[in-house]
Amino acid sequence: MFWCRNFIKISTATKAKSPITTNLILTSLSHFSTANQPPVAAQPSGLGPTKADEKPRVVVLGSGWAGSRLMKGLDPKLYDIVCVSPRNHMVFTPLLASTCVGTLEFRSVAEPISRIQPSISSAPGSYFFLANCTAVDTESHEVHCETVTEGDQTLEAWKFKISYDKLVIASGAQASTFGIHGVKEHAVFLREVHHAQAIRRKLLLNLMLSDVPGISEEEKRRLLHCVVVGGGPTGVEFSGELSDFIRSDVHQRYTHVKDYIHVTLIEANDILSSFDDRLRHYAIKQLTKSGVRLVRGTVKDVRPENVILSDGSEVPYGLLVWSTGVGPSPFVNSLGLPKSPGGRIGIDEWLRVPTAQDVFSIGDCSGFLESTGKPVLPALAQVAERQGKYLADLLNKIGKEGGGHANRAKELDFGAPFEYKHLGSMATVGRFKALVDLRQSKEAKGVSLAGIFSWFIWRSAYLTRVVSWRNRFYVVINWLTTSVFGRDISRL
Repeated sequence: MFWCRNFIKISTATKAKSPITTNLILTSLSHFSTANQPPVAAQPSGLGPTKADEKPRVVVLGSGWAGSRLMKGLDPKLYDIVCVSPRNHMVFTPLLASTCVGTLEFRSVAEPISRIQPSISSAPGSYFFLANCTAVDTESHEVHCETVTEGDQTLEAWKFKISYDKLVIASGAQASTFGIHGVKEHAVFLREVHHAQAIRRKLLLNLMLSDVPGISEEEKRRLLHCVVVGGGPTGVEFSGELSDFIRSDVHQRYTHVKDYIHVTLIEANDILSSFDDRLRHYAIKQLTKSGVRLVRGTVKDVRPENVILSDGSEVPYGLLVWSTGVGPSPFVNSLGLPKSPGGRIGIDEWLRVPTAQDVFSIGDCSGFLESTGKPVLPALAQVAERQGKYLADLLNKIGKEGGGHANRAKELDFGAPFEYKHLGSMATVGRFKALVDLRQSKEAKGVSLAGIFSWFIWRSAYLTRVVSWRNRFYVVINWLTTSVFGRDISRL
């Protein structure tokens, strides 16, 4: 054959090579092998400072609501944009609970950063780095980063530095455990896509295990007991989605165990405390009607198979979801920056960190300093999104006026400070039922609705807030598919 004859000729020609030529070939090939290579002398330092004739660089720490809205609004003609985050997407958190039970697919609530700001994947000086920020040097205008790894079997974490002209800290917050023993080890939070995936896998696993012959009645009830701690919007919406899943799908597809599965919602105070009292009572009525057991109590200890309440009672569980609010992350606590009440990064009226030049902070990780006279805003998506939009406009203004580079914006007029106006709150409490509270505060007057009409408002409002038309299409198709064929119960 032709290729065989050529191979023999090449082999013969190689054998005829001189020892010097052979050594050169082997030396060239050795660059593709890392088995016997000497250690690298030094790692690249990262991205150095920008020059006067280059575009200034904005470094954004985080890809949540605040950071993503900021990057979407930044003008790539004015700035190079660098995002550092342990995830390469934004999560549309209001619909995250729906993915746990199969109402929506996971990709429907995840928006890639490259779609939010296309220049990150196309402009020469803009980048996305899958990494965590470990330190901020405000004197040198540098951030220290470390790449994200997936455990011991992957590459060793790579450390690097990035110089910035403007730094925006939008790293978010972490779930609050209040120091309760066993929460991190045994509970599942509901803040990220991988949390929703873990909840779904655990729920379906318990459903299938409970149907195995030989399982005792007591163990079957424990496996199928889903406990939710926290009566805020996230906890209530997840309880409503779960109760709807039980009534619509479990009762049809798991008939042998349908009488054993239950949902318990534990809250220390009132559920949905920020909503109108009439709406709260409606939510309690609907949740109880759908089979959710409401327990008022404080969790004191979490064990592998049960929760201990303050009165000494034990609540067994097969799935424990923790949704009790958020607090500062270890990264935020480690920064030598002023803090607002509650431990967040302290900012002024223009979202600047006053003790650090060219440093801003937005989202759940930041709060107004007491000296501003403004209250710390709640950790809500609409707060973070509005801060991101405001800061994008402000940075674009600074860039157009020549203050984009480091230490160039000291004398500029920043214009009007940030003002937040609450647009209202919404929450679903189960199939075709939702709450819509459009008051600016609990004491103010305004529109408050409940029922099926509110459910249509809830779905329409969230659909319009989904970032891209691509994901809006996914969400609509998922809703239609679920309504016709039911939820997917495959455990993937």
